[in-house]
Amino acid sequence: MEENIVKILSIVQVTHDVRRFQLEKPEGYTFKPGQATDVSINRPTLKNEKRPFTFTSLNSSDYLEFTIKIYTDHNGITNELGKLKPGAELIIRDVWGDIAYKGTGVFIAGGAGITPFISILRDLDQQDKIGSNMLIFANKSKKDIILEKELTDLLGKSFINILSGEKAKGYAHGFITQEFLKNYIPSITNHYYLCGPPPMMEAVLKQLPGLGVRTDQITMEAM
Repeated sequence: MEENIVKILSIVQVTHDVRRFQLEKPEGYTFKPGQATDVSINRPTLKNEKRPFTFTSLNSSDYLEFTIKIYTDHNGITNELGKLKPGAELIIRDVWGDIAYKGTGVFIAGGAGITPFISILRDLDQQDKIGSNMLIFANKSKKDIILEKELTDLLGKSFINILSGEKAKGYAHGFITQEFLKNYIPSITNHYYLCGPPPMMEAVLKQLPGLGVRTDQITMEAM
């Protein structure tokens, strides 16, 4: 497995607990929108502690970008990432991932599960191919919504937010149920893209067959 040591170029706060890391891009390093790599911090005690993160930049960009939720409530890797400053070094490896754009459809994301779809939607926008794609994004509260303005600009009314822990005007409230999906998803949809916490994905996967969705219409990482 190839390893590349790269420096952090910038770190930007995206939400109260999410940060955008822009990194050096090794020469010849490429990925497809939706793909990920295993990342670790280049320190003797941490370099073998690998965690998967999805690229949120475009492959055509001269930098790499990850949009990462920082968990400070336990001493894990994202907590350590949250302590880093520009100039610190990370180790990135080969790219991998089963999530790739296959055609117009509905993207269903929960929390940080939005990350593979960020790169895909940015890539479609760059090609002027957003078309009638739709995004359903589940979060606990408004403050948790990652890149709300950008996604609204990209998708307009085809960007649907649902909040489980907060009632707010203009936002659906509750969980993604079969009734909710019936109300929002067009009757003819060929592709479904799914990424989020395992309990959410399991719940949605149980509901999709009731909408007539076949397994071969669903794109997601193996659970």
